[in-house]
Amino acid sequence: MVERWQHFLAVARGQAPADLLLRDARMVNVASGEVERVNVAITGGQIAGVGDYTEAREVIDLGGEYLAPSFIDAHVHVESSLLWIDQFARAVVPHGTGAVVTDPHEIANVAGVPGIRALMEASENLPLGVFFTVPSCVPASPMESAGAVMTPEAIAEAMTLPRVVGLGEMMNFPGVLAGDSEIAAILSIPAPRRDGHAPGLSGKDLNAYIGSGMTSDHESVALEEAREKLRRGMTIMIREGSGQNNLLDLLPLVDDRTYPRCCFASDDRDAGTLLHDGHMDAILRKAIGAGLDPIRAIRMATLTPAEYWRLPGYGLVAPGYQANLVVFERLDDIRPRLVLFGGSVVAVDGRPEFEVTAPIPESLLNTVRVGTLTPDDLRIPAAEEMIAVGAIPGQIVTRKLTVKPTVQDGAVVADVERDLLKLVVVERHHGTGRVGVGLVHGFGLRRGALASSIAHDAHNIVAVGTNDADLIAAIEAVAALQGGLAAVADGQVLESLALPVAGILSPDPVEQVAATHHRLEEVARSLGSTVPAPFGLLSFMALSVIPEARVTDQGLVLVG
Repeated sequence: MVERWQHFLAVARGQAPADLLLRDARMVNVASGEVERVNVAITGGQIAGVGDYTEAREVIDLGGEYLAPSFIDAHVHVESSLLWIDQFARAVVPHGTGAVVTDPHEIANVAGVPGIRALMEASENLPLGVFFTVPSCVPASPMESAGAVMTPEAIAEAMTLPRVVGLGEMMNFPGVLAGDSEIAAILSIPAPRRDGHAPGLSGKDLNAYIGSGMTSDHESVALEEAREKLRRGMTIMIREGSGQNNLLDLLPLVDDRTYPRCCFASDDRDAGTLLHDGHMDAILRKAIGAGLDPIRAIRMATLTPAEYWRLPGYGLVAPGYQANLVVFERLDDIRPRLVLFGGSVVAVDGRPEFEVTAPIPESLLNTVRVGTLTPDDLRIPAAEEMIAVGAIPGQIVTRKLTVKPTVQDGAVVADVERDLLKLVVVERHHGTGRVGVGLVHGFGLRRGALASSIAHDAHNIVAVGTNDADLIAAIEAVAALQGGLAAVADGQVLESLALPVAGILSPDPVEQVAATHHRLEEVARSLGSTVPAPFGLLSFMALSVIPEARVTDQGLVLVG
């Protein structure tokens, strides 16, 4: 240790050659808000010096290209990529991502603390800093049936695991406001940060929620909502995912006074979006294209999340920091050409330059247990009036709609002309046979059905369809895959994607998963779907802690 430090000092003082020299860089200094023309000396995976260094065992001449800290996703569920963690890294690292702070509550809802440990162990040797928050709400609420329960004791155990940086998003804000005793026990567990999740909360309720210990929020969908949360002390994570697009609405919040309290997060991005659109680099391009100062934007994807989460050695190009860096040609159109992690080149021109295989434990396989479904399980008794879920493309919030349903033979049926479809959720962890059924508006399907075992957060099987036969066929197709996505019409499976790891993840290469996912979305559109990401939207229809209406395996849930 002493010899390593002494060598570092010698390189920093110009008395010994560096391992690597990045020559002639336009360094984006997110600490001072300027661009410096410098050389950067790297040794032992760390930045030893920034300035006029010349001696190194290896030199990369950047020829005036821009150099910045690699990007940090301040809040993400890596499972939403549909990829096991090694393929997630292959998807995001070429886009300049050097670190993510992930809340693994998707895998925790299936497999609890052992699932979290498995994900942690699989992420150990990746060219990506993977930090964790401990899921605080598994299941998200008592109105969902998950595969595991994160008790206060389980959360306390998980808080001692490596690379844990805080308590995960406290989604059960109604429980917080009600003074629930179990929530109180969770909030009494020491944590360096407590991530918030407070969609639509304001006024005295927001004061009570923040005063209970939550320090950040990524759920704002409206400018004034985010502004109030920032005024009350929260760090605002501006979310731009595959199905939740809040950046343009919230970007006016960022100004000369507020920008140090704002950062970017993807929350949920699927494999196709990551592969073809990008990750944090895509968010930066969109923000800069909308008028945000590029250096300020880069700070919001580097130093600000690193300081908020207290990630050691991340977020800055400066002596002593990790040599996790990204090189690109244009400041106004960031497209990574080189990506370094620990001083080694790990991606070139959008291609990963590493191969890592992460282990998948047997305990995460064969987790889908569903009994035989019959039309009676999907029957809704005739009613003159009922509440339907109003899906909103591009958002995870929904609307509570009061509708007069179409009735045939004494039962409510789907009405494609009014875009009132059946929404079905089947419990899949314990084989209980429990089925929740309702109506949903906003998907636009004209025929067939879609089903998925990606159903935040409990990950039961959720399906939307125009008729019961296709709904049952789609649900059975997902169960036969031991988790996945399926599109069905006239009783035939038109396309499917297997997700056998915990019923939510694929072990296959990102390119293969993205291609199949794209075909599924195209098939959904051929069935009439009018939304940009139908499976992404479907995945949130059972999330019982987001306003205003949902369907879980326990039936209709009204929130807020």
